[in-house]
Amino acid sequence: MISLTDFMIVSAVLFCIGLYMIVSRHNAIQILIGIELMLNAAILNLVAFGRFDRMANGGQMFALFAIVLAAATTAVALAIILNVYKRYKTIDPGKIDNLKD
Repeated sequence: MISLTDFMIVSAVLFCIGLYMIVSRHNAIQILIGIELMLNAAILNLVAFGRFDRMANGGQMFALFAIVLAAATTAVALAIILNVYKRYKTIDPGKIDNLKD
């Protein structure tokens, strides 16, 4: 049987990988993937807590809300990245220093 601790360890590992991707990468797509990994770690925690809280199912409802929110956020972020690439021909956030024009 998988315990709550196992879920939390996997979630912490996913969160750390996502955080490392955000800090170390210079590509907007990889940063977006890192954010998604961090969101998936949070959703895994919500589902795990929902599994062990059989009375209210609050964790699973929050997980469903977080999944919908993550999908909407990803769509908006991809649209922004595509527009930035169309204008500057790069998706390296370090090279884009002028968003005013």
